[in-house]
Amino acid sequence: MKLATKRLDELWMRGKNFLGVRYAILGGAMTWVSERNLVSAISNAGGFGVLASGAMSPELLRTEIRETQALTQNPFGVNLITLHPRLLELIDVCVEEKATHVVLAGGLPPAQAISKLKDKGLKVICFAPALVLAKKLLKLGVDALIIEGMEAGGHIGPVSTSVLAQEILPHITQIPIFVAGGIGRGEAIVSYLEMGAAGCQLGTRFVCATECVAHPEFKKAFINAQARDAMISPQLDPRFPVIPVRALSNQASKDFLAYQKELIEKVDSQKMDSKEAQLQIEHFWAGALRRAVIEGDTERGSIMAGQSVGMVTREQATHDVIEELITQAKLHLQIRFHKEQGTLC
Repeated sequence: MKLATKRLDELWMRGKNFLGVRYAILGGAMTWVSERNLVSAISNAGGFGVLASGAMSPELLRTEIRETQALTQNPFGVNLITLHPRLLELIDVCVEEKATHVVLAGGLPPAQAISKLKDKGLKVICFAPALVLAKKLLKLGVDALIIEGMEAGGHIGPVSTSVLAQEILPHITQIPIFVAGGIGRGEAIVSYLEMGAAGCQLGTRFVCATECVAHPEFKKAFINAQARDAMISPQLDPRFPVIPVRALSNQASKDFLAYQKELIEKVDSQKMDSKEAQLQIEHFWAGALRRAVIEGDTERGSIMAGQSVGMVTREQATHDVIEELITQAKLHLQIRFHKEQGTLC
């Protein structure tokens, strides 16, 4: 395995150095899931955990960062939502608590947020759903990008991971790029590294880690699911655009459709204005994710999961998940090396 280990180290050296970790594997920031326990476990296992701040207040974020620092001495990141009304205050907290990397998600970040982080010496990572946006973010001075395909769980874009990788990786080489969406095995990680990625981000694969605080019923739903069960929430009326969410199909999925229909009828009968209807549609899932993750209501709650959910077959320690990915990656490289040398029996 020595040659395979050396080759893997070469492939993601840029990502390892940027993150300051042993393995250039980021943990996707999942609200209610990516908290201090899972994040620290990923970092302690050699990966790069990322705290999901979600709708946290600055005070709550400060506590979460401190508690995570108490559990790991290794680097981890903080995910901030760009639409958060107190974004700049959250950035202040990251600076004051000596965070090293911040991931800005949920839309094109304001230039002020990027410059404020960079002025304080923090590394800025942003999501790029298209080449044109990747180029724009590069001009704004971000330090790294994540390109996430529609195979991912939670809020997603319209383009697959493989297409995004082909569209962006050959053209943006100035900064590290991490690939995400539908990745569940080490062989896939290698394939994107060889295309030019600096590393990969995985979320769904870590939900059933033993350190994850998700409810046993939530984890059970993942273990029992197949890739085809992770469906995209549909939009019923173009007047009310819905950011697609990929989650396991359940009663909540059906309720969402019925809710959209109900609001559309109210607007058509002039019992509600369109702005209020749009707001209520967007807020439908508020609390639904917590209901599933924390309370274990897997029927009325939102079970956000990527299509790699079919590869989650049991509960494992975070360390074992990462080591399994590394073993798969190295074995893949070793087999190919022997094939090329004609020494594979």
